[in-house]
Amino acid sequence: MATPATPAVISPPTLEAFEAVLRRHDSATLALEEWCAQRGMADPARITAQTLSATSDDPPAKMPERLALGEGETFAMRNVRLSCGGTVLSVAWNWYVPARLTPEINEALRSTDVPFGKVVAALNFRRRSLSRVAGPAENCPADTISTHQAMLMLPDGRPLAYLVECYTAANLR
Repeated sequence: MATPATPAVISPPTLEAFEAVLRRHDSATLALEEWCAQRGMADPARITAQTLSATSDDPPAKMPERLALGEGETFAMRNVRLSCGGTVLSVAWNWYVPARLTPEINEALRSTDVPFGKVVAALNFRRRSLSRVAGPAENCPADTISTHQAMLMLPDGRPLAYLVECYTAANLR
């Protein structure tokens, strides 16, 4: 006689566990997909990006230097709300260098709900963490539990993007 399956027990989420998942990935999108799957937030655990109007047109100070812009290069910004199964997990700003992307990647960033990390994944970028603040930083939603600033770096060492990520309290529900 078969024994009944024991139901899976999901431990209450903690900020430490959430941060550990974020640290395991160069892409915040992949980290949020893993977290969404672990927590059973949606099946499948798919992260989508809803483009927002920026709360400010002013980029953080020294953006051209941060992105090491070359002659004739400019930067663009993508402000999105990242969700899984209708639950908003993050609000993010990505300042990036379109000239370092293919035309197809630039078009996908302009016209799809695919998150930045997934769109640029083929570039084999690496994440370099700059800072982490408990709670909200400037322009983050009031329910932000953790704010991250990071750079995405191309394999040749050039910056691809500067990120500000505001992770919502929904991650701990």
